[in-house]
Amino acid sequence: MPTFETTTRFTTDLDRLTPAQRHRFRRTVLNAFVPDLRTGRPFRPGLRIKGVRSTPGVYELTWAPDGRATWCYGRTRIAGDRHIVWRRIGTHGILIRP
Repeated sequence: MPTFETTTRFTTDLDRLTPAQRHRFRRTVLNAFVPDLRTGRPFRPGLRIKGVRSTPGVYELTWAPDGRATWCYGRTRIAGDRHIVWRRIGTHGILIRP
């Protein structure tokens, strides 16, 4: 199971989401993102994961039609498991400052 941490900004953004949005994000992470991360193969196209052009090393995940989360790989905490740092979450507007 991958390990993760959140930035203060992510936590603040997450608190601003509706309960339904938080549920959808968590469901996407648990049912698609984590399983794909475990396989080591490319992420499924539906997640629309791509690099954020303005910030090398930061990636964008689509979890709803206008739901985005940015993340990067962090230093491994447990051998063999990827570590994810969640940076921002919200609408497409978060990409201005990912």
